[in-house]
Amino acid sequence: MEIKKAAMAGTLESSDVQVTVEPGDGQVELSIESIVIHQFGRQIRATILETLDRLGVTSARVTVVDKGALDCTLKARVECAVFRSQGITRQLPWGGVIR
Repeated sequence: MEIKKAAMAGTLESSDVQVTVEPGDGQVELSIESIVIHQFGRQIRATILETLDRLGVTSARVTVVDKGALDCTLKARVECAVFRSQGITRQLPWGGVIR
């Protein structure tokens, strides 16, 4: 899936995450800022990259500002941001792509 335009999902509230996706230049560039980066940084990175892979995203700049979100929230925010970047507003395959 191609990132067509910049899009954002999530908030900066406690236990949430704000994910921004922008068109990339042939690879996935991931920037993570998190209050729990030292404890869970590897897991956060793995969850985001796995979600992008399952969505078929191979070229994007992804910025993540995490406030302690669970994996399911990370997946949902990434999925939402990618769908928004596509302009998909109807018949969203929520949960159908992400396992």
